[in-house]
Amino acid sequence: MKRYKIAILWRGDRAARAAATPHNNRYHPIFAELHTLGIDAEPAIYAEDLADEVRAQLMNVDGVLVWVNPLDDGRTRAQLDALLREVAARGVWVSADPDVILKMGTKEVLYRTRMMSWGSNTALYRTAEAMRVELPARLAAGPRVIKRNRGNGGHGVWKVEKFASSRNRPMVRVLDATKDASEELALDEFLERCVEYFGDGCVIDQPFQTRLSEGVVRCYMAGDRCAGFGHHKVKALIDAPAARAEAGPRLYTSNAEPRFQRLRRLMEDEWTPQLTSLLAIPQRDLPMIWDADFMLGPPGPDGTDSYVLGEINVSSVFPIPIEASAEIARRVADRLRSKP
Repeated sequence: MKRYKIAILWRGDRAARAAATPHNNRYHPIFAELHTLGIDAEPAIYAEDLADEVRAQLMNVDGVLVWVNPLDDGRTRAQLDALLREVAARGVWVSADPDVILKMGTKEVLYRTRMMSWGSNTALYRTAEAMRVELPARLAAGPRVIKRNRGNGGHGVWKVEKFASSRNRPMVRVLDATKDASEELALDEFLERCVEYFGDGCVIDQPFQTRLSEGVVRCYMAGDRCAGFGHHKVKALIDAPAARAEAGPRLYTSNAEPRFQRLRRLMEDEWTPQLTSLLAIPQRDLPMIWDADFMLGPPGPDGTDSYVLGEINVSSVFPIPIEASAEIARRVADRLRSKP
């Protein structure tokens, strides 16, 4: 039986690359689970000035699991994604594939799947002028959340609501997801701040979910199966001091957590098949680890909570529930054995 070799890739520098082992990093549970299944796994520390060395390394493995943020201290994934496409063309299996990330790991997925039952009244702006024309009418109906298409850590995410002002100079109250306090400014000034976001292709506009202060549920997926959950009360986009004071760390649970079994069934049986169909993603190309963040929507007639998708994370999903490492390893083994 063939013994497979996997690289696990994350950002670092030359010193980190020289020092890395399967045991001295936060991915060590995944290394261990892969080893248990008879798969050799090695670190592949990436930086732009190490690209040639990383390329040579990846040409000699069967697959690579990639953990790199879309934006990181001003660095993008542009050079890395080109490298990953190159090695994939040579037969190396890549998870997550850069083209799959573009389909499901950007905020545009919120617009493309808005008709699914996890969706909301989501708008997409392709130009700053379209946003200038259309946003005021949406604000008249209530607060909105503006999101740049690519990013992480809350950068480029804003809660925006109308503020009493004259007709000649519309004002808004805005809250940056990375900040603690809101500010009041002219709508035109806020729109100017968003102009740079159109370099990512579009800006997404969702209605603000009033139950956000009750917390966000993160569903971790390994391919098309749930691998665990995380739940936490957040500060981002929350104005009320009392609600902000309740915010805390994300608490991780296994995929058997009773509170989230309805969400698990929805993700595995309904939403993931719909997602792959809408986005034309073959099931076998789903990432080995990805997650979907959900806010609580309005309860149904029977009191059952609804869920509203806030984002999908694909390119750098970590930390994860400890139980997810075994599920990832099993999925990797299945994928390698089914590789053409």
